[in-house]
Amino acid sequence: MQEWAVVTGGNRNIGAAIARRLTLDGYKVVVASRTPPDHGFFAEYVPLDLTDPDGAARALAGAVGDRPVTRFVHNAAIAPLAPGADVPQADVAGVYAVNVGSFIALAQVLLPSMRARGVGRIVAIGSRAALGKQGRTAYAASKAALSGVVRSWALEMGGEGITVNVVAPGPVRTSLFDAANPPGDPMTRKLMHGVPVGFIGEPDDIAHAVSFFTGDAARFVTGQVLFVCGGTSIGFIDPEGRADVTHRHAGAFPEAQA
Repeated sequence: MQEWAVVTGGNRNIGAAIARRLTLDGYKVVVASRTPPDHGFFAEYVPLDLTDPDGAARALAGAVGDRPVTRFVHNAAIAPLAPGADVPQADVAGVYAVNVGSFIALAQVLLPSMRARGVGRIVAIGSRAALGKQGRTAYAASKAALSGVVRSWALEMGGEGITVNVVAPGPVRTSLFDAANPPGDPMTRKLMHGVPVGFIGEPDDIAHAVSFFTGDAARFVTGQVLFVCGGTSIGFIDPEGRADVTHRHAGAFPEAQA
């Protein structure tokens, strides 16, 4: 029987790359997001309002029914920009609802299916920002919270064949990234050359890490946080004097381009 995977925020950017990767890995993918997918790598689309975790959980439960869902990737997130001294409490609550509360609520819906089959792979998409990022108090706090949830669940669920891990991206080129960091802009070039590997990541870089954690090869890996960040979890480097390096990864993973 073909197994199913649920990907929140799987409609575009990193989420779309994850949905594509898991489809190619052989899963039937349910994309759960606010707007419909901009790609064809899914078996079903479920519209969810993740600002209401309980409502989203009810909607997902009704959509998946008794399907054999054994993989869950929580990619959806919001990240309002505000310094810590000024961030509104409503923004903090909203960020936690989407980034943490919905992760817990939706995973709880899917756990019975995983337990019934004796296997489950749960992956939360975290962020390098969990280590600290200016103007992202609520976002950074929520992503750090995911690590605590994942470590706790790894202890609670390990004996049931369920692993729980975090993939934490660094700078990744998406439509949102390009809007905030236009290609060719001097500040964008400075950012790019400050990344230790010398380039900005692509959504497929994150999708491949998720593919590992959701696969059978990761059965002995749980409670971990993997930074897929080009080295920025260690730090940014001084770009002065660095050779001009251009890496283009489009097409570098042909199996993910089908």
